[in-house]
Amino acid sequence: MARRWAATLADTKGVTLPLEELEPLLLEIAHDAVDHVGSADHGGALHRFSALYAASPMGIALADPDGEIVEANLALGQLLGCSPNRLRGRHITDLGSTGHDVSRLKAGLEQVRSGRERYQERMLLDHSEDGQLWTDVTLARLPGDRPGSVYPVLMVSDANELHLLQERLLHQNVHDSLTGLPNASSFTTKLEAALGAGARDDIALVYLDVDGFKVVNDGLGAGVGDQVLRGVAAKLSAVFTGHHDGFVARLSGDGFAVLLRGELTATEVVELVERALEDLNEPIYLGGHGIGVSASAGIVVRAAVEGGGAELLRAAEIALHRAKEAGKAQWMLFDPELDARDRGRYQLGAVIAGALENGEFSLVYQPTVKLTTPDRLAAVNAGLRWNHPEKGELGSDEFYPLAQTTGMTVPLGRWLLAESLAATARWRARFGDAAPDVCVQLPTRLAIDPDLVLLVKEQLDKHELPPNALRLCTDRDSVLDPRGEVLDSFAVLSDLGTQLVLTITGSADLELIPQHGLPVHHVILSGAVVDALDSDSPPEPALRHLTQLVTRARELELRVGAEGVRTHEQAARLRQLGVLAARGPFVTDSATGDEVDELIARHPAG
Repeated sequence: MARRWAATLADTKGVTLPLEELEPLLLEIAHDAVDHVGSADHGGALHRFSALYAASPMGIALADPDGEIVEANLALGQLLGCSPNRLRGRHITDLGSTGHDVSRLKAGLEQVRSGRERYQERMLLDHSEDGQLWTDVTLARLPGDRPGSVYPVLMVSDANELHLLQERLLHQNVHDSLTGLPNASSFTTKLEAALGAGARDDIALVYLDVDGFKVVNDGLGAGVGDQVLRGVAAKLSAVFTGHHDGFVARLSGDGFAVLLRGELTATEVVELVERALEDLNEPIYLGGHGIGVSASAGIVVRAAVEGGGAELLRAAEIALHRAKEAGKAQWMLFDPELDARDRGRYQLGAVIAGALENGEFSLVYQPTVKLTTPDRLAAVNAGLRWNHPEKGELGSDEFYPLAQTTGMTVPLGRWLLAESLAATARWRARFGDAAPDVCVQLPTRLAIDPDLVLLVKEQLDKHELPPNALRLCTDRDSVLDPRGEVLDSFAVLSDLGTQLVLTITGSADLELIPQHGLPVHHVILSGAVVDALDSDSPPEPALRHLTQLVTRARELELRVGAEGVRTHEQAARLRQLGVLAARGPFVTDSATGDEVDELIARHPAG
């Protein structure tokens, strides 16, 4: 550039310097100009940086190469509750609130000095008045005026409210909002950690459930129920926290779990559980009500290496169910042998629907004979038998409880009703008046089904049967159902013309008929009142009781039968006392449809 302008100027009139002398002169002028311009820009940059530094809402501190603060802006002073002057001369690491924070500031300075452009962390700094303050800290590097020199810059922003909000959100995510206990998600995480790789502790899992909590919730209101749950949570925490790293969580509405770790024995765990159950029995006084609750507990104690979290939870839940089945308000230890047996039963219950669809069920009958003419059938009680492809013939007592658990009682009851009426129609078509009535005991769930009356009428019409060909059996528990739904259904069916039968075990059962105005036609004596006659010399009180029952039944214009009759001698005594019909081993325990055909055919007269 200098050479070009030198040539231009040398060719200009009035310029007397030669080209060789003019070029160095122009270079000198250019250097001065560059130095001047650079000096002017540098001053402007410094001015702009100073204005930004002073006005920045972010706290900034400039430090010397050793990390000692030489300048701090107003925002940093306000953030830390002091004037910027008080920050000068302090080392950056002195601002850390805890030893951990000091260490992280030291590490950040080292990284910046070593060439890292930026170091960022959330940490606690000291506030002169408020103590600890959560902040987002950034350490950066500024080049010095000497080659290789570095000046640290500290930039700080307030993260206290954001951090506390995040902490609250995290707490809400892993804690139950009602009781403040860890929630199911948190418990699962804790359990998985306790059972993780390398775990050598013993583990105890206690699964607790408040008995009859619905009574409290529905009777006194959800608000009172919530307070009761808070009280339960507090009592459980008081018992288990502090023992074997005890961890208490709320898993569901009224379900709680406790995890214990360490050197454990079943005896120690049971003692803690018994103490907790005892504490829960003490009333909680709310709104003038002394509310006491009981709880049932399932307990599993095992080495951490034996099985995973899901298996442990399943075992505790099974033990809890056994505790409730045993009468509630008690604990039950998980028993692996019982579990193995139960698994087989549960597998059986799970396939009932498929077995019904595949035709594996059939009818089985208990013949009821007239005691005056024991060879003649008065009725047959229809029941179900499962012809299992692997387990063979299964009686209803082996699968009906499982059907109740899986909701299959209604489909089974519908099938039983339809098939038994179809069989009755065949007998009537073949044998006429010699054909027996059929008696069916419906499961309670079907007995209260709103479609039951329509179902019965459809089946009677389908097979062209009179309503009185069907007897429907019920018992004391159904009559005393507080909802009264079974009685409502049976009342409508009685109006339709079906015969209702009540099984009774004593005078109290019999008196339910006049008390509730039950449309019952037959009563069946059952249990101890019948068993008492199965001896050579029946006790006199039993005979008097039975005589009174029969006499009272006659007063109510009821026909009296008996079930569970073992011998012909027992049947004869019942006949002498006025019982009209009976069933049991003295006839046969059970009979197939073909066997019922043979019994009818053998004595065709009515």
